[in-house]
Amino acid sequence: MGDQPAAKTIAIAGSSGVIGTALIAALRLADHRVLPIVRRTPNGRDEVRWNPESGEFDPAALEGVDAVVNLCGVGVGDKRWSGAYKQVLRDSRIDPTEVISEAVVRAGVPVLVNASAVGYYGDTGNRIADESAPAGAGFLAQLCVDWEAATAPAQDAGVRVVLARTGLVLSPTGGLLSKLKPLFALGLGGRLAGGHQYMPWISLEDEIRALLFAINKPLSGAVNLTGPAPVTTAEFATALARAGKRPAPWLVPGFALKTLLGEFAEEGLLGGQRAIPAALERAGFVFHHNTIGEALAYATGNRG
Repeated sequence: MGDQPAAKTIAIAGSSGVIGTALIAALRLADHRVLPIVRRTPNGRDEVRWNPESGEFDPAALEGVDAVVNLCGVGVGDKRWSGAYKQVLRDSRIDPTEVISEAVVRAGVPVLVNASAVGYYGDTGNRIADESAPAGAGFLAQLCVDWEAATAPAQDAGVRVVLARTGLVLSPTGGLLSKLKPLFALGLGGRLAGGHQYMPWISLEDEIRALLFAINKPLSGAVNLTGPAPVTTAEFATALARAGKRPAPWLVPGFALKTLLGEFAEEGLLGGQRAIPAALERAGFVFHHNTIGEALAYATGNRG
């Protein structure tokens, strides 16, 4: 096959989550060699050990690696945002990224694909945000700014760095849908607050395809990993109810979300980003799931 990329060796940090697990499977299916970067004792020579807290990482372990993908970071919506948890969110992203960036430089790895998020843009309201949009305000936006800045050692050394600003990943297992589907299955789903906030979604399948694309194509800098048609939360609720064949009659008021979820509700759910994948589409990426209906049919297993 003339357009099939040559087999590569790809090292992945943060490989145990939904995205990392799916990425490893896709890389191996394409006959690439995968080296998970792990904190525990490695299981054989196809794993690399590190300790991001202490900065321990032998760059010799990355010898011959064609690209490193860094997906490290605990989930922003996993717990209420106490001061301590906010620090965990920062420490689980920024410190590991600095360690990996420096190791990539010392090992001579030519490509670093580093996770980030569309939270970089803050609450954009109705304004469309492509990769040229400025950083927004708030904790999540500043977190993303500092997270991306931690790749500076690699960027300054001439490594091709892709900052993968991911939206809400719609997956058949785990992620946002695993929390929402039980509510909608009981007919308790609905739009959040006014329903006008934008949700920059992407299917897990297209997320993985976009990461592979970023590894193999000459992309660099910020790249929005979002579907081509962001929707409001009202449109999302309608589409999810349709996919699950359940009504979504309810309005979940903003004060209730703040009471349940605290500050995360303010930035993560009551604000949103109308982010579009301009860089991906300019580079020729073609989505498998172009609409929220197609993505939810895939993620819920309801193809018709």
